[in-house]
Amino acid sequence: MLLIDIWSDVACPFCYIGKRSFEGALATFEHADEVEVSWHSFELDPDAPTTPAGGIHELLATKYGVSVEQAVAMNERVSAMAATVGLAFDFAALKPTSTFAAHRVLKYAATEDLEAAAAEELFASYFTRGANLADPDELADAMAVLGLDRSRVRAIAAGTEFTDQVRADEARARRLGISGVPYFLVQSRYAISGAQSRETFEKALGRAWELATATADAAS
Repeated sequence: MLLIDIWSDVACPFCYIGKRSFEGALATFEHADEVEVSWHSFELDPDAPTTPAGGIHELLATKYGVSVEQAVAMNERVSAMAATVGLAFDFAALKPTSTFAAHRVLKYAATEDLEAAAAEELFASYFTRGANLADPDELADAMAVLGLDRSRVRAIAAGTEFTDQVRADEARARRLGISGVPYFLVQSRYAISGAQSRETFEKALGRAWELATATADAAS
């Protein structure tokens, strides 16, 4: 098996873009059925509020010391980048909030073998439908689409369950020196960071498979 660990945040546009590119590469990879993908939590802003305090344009303007107009232009460039992989971002509707509850819900989804599908649903909810991913009811609504029990998801989002798992992911990221996402770690040895192109992922998968196969042959 080729093991791939991915650190991401559902409020990270480049994580969603990178996810699409990676999935495109994996879909055509000859040995895709022998690839095991594990998703890991990463909070870009651990101190983000659970109640939206403004729009993303204003938030970025304050964070980077630029005008709102410049922030809008920045987001338009990201939207254009997203469009190249078939994603339509709606930054005007986006509600920047804490993603801690969303990460805990993802850990629950993983126990039901739905982590990848849940991540996709949360990315789409945040970037295309303006969902508040810190709101237990909205998280429950999003996960109900996948067949997960709404009351169970809401209780997890409103409580503290799966906190240890999220913190363990973040602690491992710190040990690995991960300071930004998306971050792809192949076979615990080869790192790919950022929203790379599909072609980059295709080459990385091929090379990683060759190396893993060579290692296995040498050990046999």
